[in-house]
Amino acid sequence: MSKRLPTSTAGSLPKPSWLAEPETLWSPWKLNDEALIEGKQDALRVSLQEQQQAGIDIVSDGEQTRQHFVTTFIEHLSGVDFEKRKTVRIRNRYDASVPTVVGAVSRHKPVFVEDAKFLRRQTDKPIKWALPGPMTMIDTLYDDHYKSREKLAWEFAKALNQEAKELEAAGVDIIQFDEPAFNVFFDEVNDWGIAALERAIEGLKCETAVHICYGYGIKANTDWKKTLGSEWRQYEEVFPRLQKSNINIVSLECQNSHVPIELIELLRGKKVMLGAIDVATNTIETPEEVAATLRKALQFVDADKLYPCTNCGMAPLSRSVARGKLSALSAGAEIVRKEL
Repeated sequence: MSKRLPTSTAGSLPKPSWLAEPETLWSPWKLNDEALIEGKQDALRVSLQEQQQAGIDIVSDGEQTRQHFVTTFIEHLSGVDFEKRKTVRIRNRYDASVPTVVGAVSRHKPVFVEDAKFLRRQTDKPIKWALPGPMTMIDTLYDDHYKSREKLAWEFAKALNQEAKELEAAGVDIIQFDEPAFNVFFDEVNDWGIAALERAIEGLKCETAVHICYGYGIKANTDWKKTLGSEWRQYEEVFPRLQKSNINIVSLECQNSHVPIELIELLRGKKVMLGAIDVATNTIETPEEVAATLRKALQFVDADKLYPCTNCGMAPLSRSVARGKLSALSAGAEIVRKEL
């Protein structure tokens, strides 16, 4: 982008109460069939308008068209049985009932492409679209077919690559892969996780991003954070390999976290989507607080590669709080822009 410090969101924004239960993560839809399709499109329009009014530079659908950031994509693939469920440990943090891989997984039709085309028709701004990353996908399932996390990740990467190429053709400017699992399974990330991610972006000409954070502000995540000590150095395990990867942008958490800011130096040369908004609190940051976070980061990332962002998605927050945080992000970025 030609604009310095372009702002964006990491992913989800709150859904309107007529579409799904507000302030609830992964809430069921309140509409069905054609009414649901129309309702999602209306919600997307509202989400886009709120981003634009807040001054966000790189907009998204706010994930209004999907219920869950991983399983909504998986639902459209063959080889996964959603009726046959198992309880597994998600990212070593909490137990969840998940679908089972029962056969070869493959993608036979687009998942989000029509939604992306709809968003593209609504705005001239650069748009970003989020997809689940291969490693996070395998961590949200029970595998009764491949019996290998690496093999299953590679198959998911192929399906993601097909989707990503069609999203690019639909006019998406940045395709982001959400990989919170990169903050947990360090050996696997470095052995084959980044390679699987590179398979997912193979052949793309648009910009690509990987989002690695400490999760939504839900109890399982906040409890986990309490065990991490005074410094959160997880990024140190994966940033060196990511810096050498083909991924263009790394999206990370920073605001109100215990991540040592100097770890960003490990990504020198990459674009950095810096989380300057805390999604685990209803307290709305002041523009000056955002600006202070960005100034610290500028010691370790070039100004033309810094993209102010949110720590993670904001689906569990109220719409008024989310709007306030987006406005603070834009205002804080403008303060530093003028200083530059």
